[in-house]
Amino acid sequence: MLRSQRRGHVELRAIDLSVGLEAVAAELRLVDPADYIAYIRDEKLANIQDIVNSSLELFFKPNTLSFGWGADFELEWHAPPAIILDMEFRYHSVWLVFRLILRALQSNVSIEYLSLGRSSSCAEQDMARLVSALTDARLNTLDLYGTG
Repeated sequence: MLRSQRRGHVELRAIDLSVGLEAVAAELRLVDPADYIAYIRDEKLANIQDIVNSSLELFFKPNTLSFGWGADFELEWHAPPAIILDMEFRYHSVWLVFRLILRALQSNVSIEYLSLGRSSSCAEQDMARLVSALTDARLNTLDLYGTG
């Protein structure tokens, strides 16, 4: 596969991942950016982990999506702040390491590492496996209320 095609597939995977994490990102944005910045500056990553865990438990099965114990922020005079959280997704043979970038009205994902176990030679099949894993790892509405 050509490098430009591979980059395009990674960008598509990042978009799929961003869409799958919209509800989580919205939940994480309920915390004031100043609190995240203070925790990052003071290296209180356990506080961030508590926030992330409480947000994830609403949307994902236990131990599938987790905080990767790394965080950063962008704070400049001419732009709103951005909070960057290292995250890890593991479900069956899929292992994904990425950065979740939280901004005021949007979130983005930067994929750092992706392993699908045995990858096929077809990028579309690989992307379908990732999307399927993300979908399977999510809690459905019935699970949230203990009836599913």
